[in-house]
Amino acid sequence: MFESHSNMGIIIINNISFTYMRGVGFMNIIYAGKNMELTNSLKEVTEKKLSKLDKYFDKDIEGDVTFSTEKNRKIIEVTINLPGTIIRAEESSDDMYASIDKAVDILERQIRKYKTRLQKRYQNENTIRFENVTPLSEEEEDDKPRIVRTKRFNLQPMNQEEAVLQMELLGHNFFVFMEGETGEVNIVYKRKDGNYGLIESYM
Repeated sequence: MFESHSNMGIIIINNISFTYMRGVGFMNIIYAGKNMELTNSLKEVTEKKLSKLDKYFDKDIEGDVTFSTEKNRKIIEVTINLPGTIIRAEESSDDMYASIDKAVDILERQIRKYKTRLQKRYQNENTIRFENVTPLSEEEEDDKPRIVRTKRFNLQPMNQEEAVLQMELLGHNFFVFMEGETGEVNIVYKRKDGNYGLIESYM
């Protein structure tokens, strides 16, 4: 189903509402709402909360904010699209405004935690205002995870259903496979809501 409400700037496709808004602080945002209405008050609160991150970025960063409801869970996904890098947070609770707060806190923590790595990547680009990023203190930062094991395996051509079956048989939360028809390397994974997700690669 496709509907357009030009006076509200809302497009509805298959019961998912999309709103495109420009110039919200540091980020141009595309809003989406799944199984719920996108209200102006919800967007305004989100913009106010995200403004906490203004000091970390230059203008015109692209982002996506998706609201959804599943049973009693209120879920928000926020994605900040930097050149060559994606910063993302997904949080859920029984209150959407609490979910927004948690997601923004996670985004800020990621920026602070990975300041050094991001600085190496974007040292010659005007993307992140590193002078405003305070690294996490030793008290704030948990033990840093590290790569402790390496596995090698041959990618087998298969379809999505076969990949999901193989993932379940292995008892893993994700599985890397070669798509039989295209030859592309894809990943299936388990979502928090119990469904499956698919990540498709491209060059």
